[in-house]
Amino acid sequence: MVPDYFYPVTIALCLVAVVIIYFLNNPLKHGQWFLTRRFINWFPLGMTYAFLCMGRYNIIVAKGALGELMTKQQLGIIFGTGTLVYTLSFLVNGPLIDKKLGGKAGMIISAVGAALANVALGVLTWLIVAKNVKINLVLSFSLLYSVNMYFQSFGSMSIIKVKAYWFHVRERGVFGAIFGTLISIGVYFAFDWGGSIIALTKANATGVLRQLFASTNALADATWAVFYVPAAIIAAWAILDIWLIKDSPEDAGFAYFDTHDASSGQMHVEFSAFDLLKRVFTSKLMLLIGCVEMAGGVFRYAMTQWYPILGTEVKTIGAEPMALHWGWFTCVFGIVGGFSGGLISDKLFHSRRGPPTAFLCGCVVLMAVLMAEFLFAKPLVVGWTAVFIVMASIGITSLMSGTAATDFGGRKATATSMGIINGFAYLGSCIQSFGLGFLLGDKNTNWMWLPIFVVPFAIIGTFISIKIWNELPAATRKYIENEKKENLTVDEVALK
Repeated sequence: MVPDYFYPVTIALCLVAVVIIYFLNNPLKHGQWFLTRRFINWFPLGMTYAFLCMGRYNIIVAKGALGELMTKQQLGIIFGTGTLVYTLSFLVNGPLIDKKLGGKAGMIISAVGAALANVALGVLTWLIVAKNVKINLVLSFSLLYSVNMYFQSFGSMSIIKVKAYWFHVRERGVFGAIFGTLISIGVYFAFDWGGSIIALTKANATGVLRQLFASTNALADATWAVFYVPAAIIAAWAILDIWLIKDSPEDAGFAYFDTHDASSGQMHVEFSAFDLLKRVFTSKLMLLIGCVEMAGGVFRYAMTQWYPILGTEVKTIGAEPMALHWGWFTCVFGIVGGFSGGLISDKLFHSRRGPPTAFLCGCVVLMAVLMAEFLFAKPLVVGWTAVFIVMASIGITSLMSGTAATDFGGRKATATSMGIINGFAYLGSCIQSFGLGFLLGDKNTNWMWLPIFVVPFAIIGTFISIKIWNELPAATRKYIENEKKENLTVDEVALK
């Protein structure tokens, strides 16, 4: 029997390990103060993003608590509508961050807006559960969740915008892994912390949370707390962001830092919003990267959204810990996926993002086939295949949205490029949410659709990743060639 403290302690240890890896990975030989100041920059930025993820996926946790008040089809529509708004928001918010706001302001807007939207979702849940207000649940939740997702879209672009100025291309594989870690920890917060919030605010529960969010004589479960708690935490991190974050090394008192991405030599050039969008949509390579992310979005969110529900509706004998601690499993293995992809990219393939992405997509194909084969026979196998699919998909997101979009978009177009690429991922989420919400149904659910739906998208992702196998930004390729020449010269001197 695993003690309850095991799960949060291991997550804390994973976060400590990520910080250690960050300080040990220094291929450009930065000074200690630069590394420390960059950590002071990305850590609060990253934790804000992690709790934004908690305030994004808590709708799934709320559905489990609401039971028949919110059906699977209704969740599919609500989540799908929100992710569609998230996708379209990038077209507006990406150029806005690149041209006007910058990453710091974008993250603060995201945090404040998402916190307020979560408060509104909590109020709506309270009205429905505690006050029995008769309201169109799908319409009302869809509207407020869409507002939440609109502000959420600022966050993902902002963290990558700041990263683009602080991390060299040769370091971005590892930062992409850090980005994947932050996503993973956010999923842990959403599902495991969210589940604990639900348990501690049930009608028969006692304790601080129950007293804080529901009157002692209330008979209803205080499900609305699953929205209020992340709202408060996000707001707290936003205050720290105002104090600690700097958009670039120059803003923090360092010399100009050339990251050798696609913007090298073009930092003086001014782009209009149309130019920024055109830069992405007329690039065949960027569209191919977007298609890989769309495929990744399908299978990542298919598992994130539906496996916890499968775990409650289907007997999972032997796999109960996965259903109960879904956030922990996806967090730990998501970190593994992010760092595996990032380190393999930087260390083995000279910062090419295509090769590890192809391997990860191929892994998803295999896992989805195994899930289909053992769906009703071996719950433990099904649980592990779901975990490995999430692991691979977070690795893909780390490489595509977190890294490749910045490499090929460059610092000048980072938010626009990353936003559109990440938008493709959420387009994939939208496709699976509407599609599986309809196919799974609410009565006599045929869960076989879950792995079947994933397979073709994973195959497509594999082939496109192979197609972009050798792609590198021109400035990066030149930098690597010069690096090789310098190493060769050093070796020749040593031999003499």
